Amino acid sequence: MARIVVAGAGAVGASIAYHLALLGARDVALCERGEIAGGATGKAMGGFRQQFSSEAELRLARASLELFAELGPPLFEQVGYLFVATTADGTTTLSERAALQQSLGVPVEEVDARRVRGLRVDDVLAAYACWEDGVAEPAEITRELVRRAAERGVEVREHTDARQVKRDVLVIACGATSSELWPELPVRPLCRQLVDVGPVAGLPADLPMTIEEETGFHFRRRGETLRLAMPEQTARWTADAFVDDALVEDKRERLAHRYPPAAGAPIVRAWAGLYDMTPDAHPIVGFVGDGVYAACGFSGHGFMQSPAVGRAVAEELLHGESELDLLPYRLERFAEGVTFPELVVL
Repeated sequence: MARIVVAGAGAVGASIAYHLALLGARDVALCERGEIAGGATGKAMGGFRQQFSSEAELRLARASLELFAELGPPLFEQVGYLFVATTADGTTTLSERAALQQSLGVPVEEVDARRVRGLRVDDVLAAYACWEDGVAEPAEITRELVRRAAERGVEVREHTDARQVKRDVLVIACGATSSELWPELPVRPLCRQLVDVGPVAGLPADLPMTIEEETGFHFRRRGETLRLAMPEQTARWTADAFVDDALVEDKRERLAHRYPPAAGAPIVRAWAGLYDMTPDAHPIVGFVGDGVYAACGFSGHGFMQSPAVGRAVAEELLHGESELDLLPYRLERFAEGVTFPELVVL
């Protein structure tokens, strides 16, 4: 059996190593140049949703639900994802997306946004939710999978460059820095930032991840605080992860409008991280060279899709094929001009 070295101990790399061990691989090393979950995973918003706009992404998320549900509270709480629309166009988009999601087995439903205590809804024209979705602790889940992998014989090596470790197969799961290991990967870093505010009195324990369809502004509960995020109008294509204070204030103003109980809540912290973006916002999964396999370019969705990807990659490496169709994610699609852009990139 080949010696497999996984580069990157974020959510994706940890899941691959864990599933390799589950399937009986006995010579696996998980290498991280820094510390486990020390990169984008440790800075993530911490959500899991199945409400995507493309079938391929939706299937990845759908296949990831089982592991998240098995982990359960406090690592994963199924409080749901709620999308609200304030325009006719947004209402149409949510309705059409829900039809696709429902056709693939996702229990999305139109709901009355007034059910969410404290939410401002006088400008909301439509709301759709999936209550199977929820919020999670990405770093803690990643550490749990690494612990399980190590129990099953995976060699875990922090502060180690995977390229210096003897192997038969190298799996690149390094997020935004993946192209450093294989320059042909069309993955580039996009700087994004988040902010925690609080404490906010009286936050409902079941407050869903709430997303404005038109703006992409979204927030979730984390203890007595709220975590805020939003796509930026001007994309910052840089590996320099820095906080723009003006964007922090913009998020706070949007929160005050959408969730008035949090108006004026003080900043706990603000931070920035990197998305590993591809030209079509879909990941690259598959062999990219002799003995080199890539699992990167998740464009902000790596954590929530990591259970399905980890299992599928492990199956393909050990058995030559996976139950999950990975053909849509091959690197070759870019040369062939085949793209299927994902529209819900938050």
